[in-house]
Amino acid sequence: MTEKQDRRAIYPSLEGRRVLITGGGSGIGAGIVEAFVRQGSDVVFFDIADEPSRQLVTGLGAERLCYERVDLTDIAATQATIRRLIDDGGAFDVLVNNAGNDDRHDWEEVDEAYWDQRMAVNLKHLFFCTQAVVPGMREKGGGVVVNFGSISWHLGIPELAVYQTAKAAIEGMTRALARELGPDGIRVNCVVPGNVRTPRQLQWYTPEGEAEIVAAQCLPGRLAPEDVASLVLFLASDDARLMTGHEVFIDAGWR
Repeated sequence: MTEKQDRRAIYPSLEGRRVLITGGGSGIGAGIVEAFVRQGSDVVFFDIADEPSRQLVTGLGAERLCYERVDLTDIAATQATIRRLIDDGGAFDVLVNNAGNDDRHDWEEVDEAYWDQRMAVNLKHLFFCTQAVVPGMREKGGGVVVNFGSISWHLGIPELAVYQTAKAAIEGMTRALARELGPDGIRVNCVVPGNVRTPRQLQWYTPEGEAEIVAAQCLPGRLAPEDVASLVLFLASDDARLMTGHEVFIDAGWR
């Protein structure tokens, strides 16, 4: 752990909490996994990338950390896995719907099959993962769902029309579910990241492109996964006990 990480907040309310994170094997998701492990949470994460996911588990060396290979586009199998995990280890206190795929595309070349597959990858599973964890949260008397949106549709970034449609829908779903689940003490919020420096994002941007992004931000720093994870931790903690139904941006003021 670096000196900078040593100075990050610890939330006593997250210690021992059971947390499920989708897309936790790399990038922002891996940063979120590491952050919850540092809080002493009981963490399970889903991914389909075996090698980086297993390396993450080995590298963190945490006793209460589990990786499950899950294809989130298979809703029946995903929900069955969640039910098994609940039967084996108890209900989840926190669900972080992080998984997604922002492949670039030409909207004029999108066919129905691509549309359906992108919606399955970027939108559909968030609803059904939430549906699967809510009964257990209800029995516990509350819980937290953190969805992931994207700044891309707020900025109208080109070559992302289908992805942006899904991400815009996530913000609408967040507000709807916050209303539906509030009486059960379940909070639902949406994190909206700016451009986060991950190996995946670097494939889309040259150094010049990165410099343009930073120049468009109000703050000069380059966002990293741990910055996003810090926001997720706060929203999952009891410190945010009356925050629900909102989109919370972490983008260094990108305009």
